[in-house]
Amino acid sequence: MKKFLYIITAIAVSFTACKQQNTDFRLDGDCNIVALTLDEQYSGTIDLKAKTVVVGIPETYNEQQMIVSRLDLSVGATADIKVGDRLNLLAPCNVRVTNGNVFQDFTVSVKHDEARILSFVINDHAGIINESLHTITVQVPQGSDLAHLTPVITVTDGATVTPASGLVQDFTRPVNYTVTCHSASATYTVTVKEMGAPHALYIGLAATQQQLNIEEQTACTWLLSTVEQAAYASFSDLAAGNINLSQCKVIWWHLHKDGGIDGKGQFENNAADALLAQDALTAYYKAGGSFLLTRYATYLPAYIGEKDCVPNNCWGQNEDNAETVSEPWSFGISGHTEHPVWQDLLMKGDEPERVFTCDKGYRITNSTAQYHIGTDWGGYADDNEWRTKTGAIDIAHGDKAIVAWEYPRTAEHGAIICIGSGCYDWYTIAESVTDYYHANVAKITQNAINYLSE
Repeated sequence: MKKFLYIITAIAVSFTACKQQNTDFRLDGDCNIVALTLDEQYSGTIDLKAKTVVVGIPETYNEQQMIVSRLDLSVGATADIKVGDRLNLLAPCNVRVTNGNVFQDFTVSVKHDEARILSFVINDHAGIINESLHTITVQVPQGSDLAHLTPVITVTDGATVTPASGLVQDFTRPVNYTVTCHSASATYTVTVKEMGAPHALYIGLAATQQQLNIEEQTACTWLLSTVEQAAYASFSDLAAGNINLSQCKVIWWHLHKDGGIDGKGQFENNAADALLAQDALTAYYKAGGSFLLTRYATYLPAYIGEKDCVPNNCWGQNEDNAETVSEPWSFGISGHTEHPVWQDLLMKGDEPERVFTCDKGYRITNSTAQYHIGTDWGGYADDNEWRTKTGAIDIAHGDKAIVAWEYPRTAEHGAIICIGSGCYDWYTIAESVTDYYHANVAKITQNAINYLSE
């Protein structure tokens, strides 16, 4: 008898637990939104598994006072909204549907019609998209048949593009591409240019620009859209001799890796393709070519003819959980304010010897590849010992660290600018930051390219 009572009690406890939880277990009936229409004409797309309702609205529609004009629920169910209610959908709202002793919560949100070209690629050459002007520029190798090129186009979700992706097109003149998505529409003018020997080259481990990680891709896109006769090339292309460097004044490598790279072993494991191009890079350097090396690319000088020294103070975070800065970040340029790389920047009036590169609220991985200086550890007691051992000249400092340095041009080789400060960052996830000091990152890069190209 006692055993039977235990079983009855266990069943009762289990039954009570099910009744109190928001599960798929039903005591009386389903708790679903069957149909939802707002402002008489905008119907929601319902995902019963995800418990969401997404209402498509025009591109510039005001979503703050949308009226519930239709609401169909499961038989016997009720909701905490009703026909005639006004919803403010600037942010998603929660709607609870109840049926007897059970309920389900749905998230209701709006999605504005959006018509944008996200990528435009011809034979692995990505177009540079200027969203404000609605222009796209694609550089293809010299000798390409401009009259018969096939673009691969991606657009925003739900949109269509005309002419369609994958159709052969004559690009001997600019071509207009129109993207539409319900009420949204945009027309882009696409211009294709033949590219001769590049004057500036962005190199990376990825086969194409589109395959770079987001940090590197943001930097590369800036170069290709800003500097005349600039191009992207992989280290594999360089090693195979596929790139004409006869007119190239500067090669830029911005190497990012989530979690950082610390030590020669990690660098060699993570940049094996770069070392396959070591001979080509060294020959270019010895012939007078110059390099801009940023973030973990600052390891490279040791592999192309400079002394066997690499940054001894390195770390980094991941893009998806990057640090949010509580105040603008900076590094010091005391004694080096006249260096061409630090000219015409946005400076803080009371700190003329500091360069600020990001603003409060900016999310940054703080990816750093610098030299620690001090008798405590690292092998460089002071700046002079570091200069002697590395053969470089320091041009910017952090806390007990050299964060930017230069290998000056000589009769035997070109010049190298290295920037290993964690402040030097191209991509941020943050969407609501007042962008002021971050413009300095692009200006520093432009200054360095101009300086190295002389």
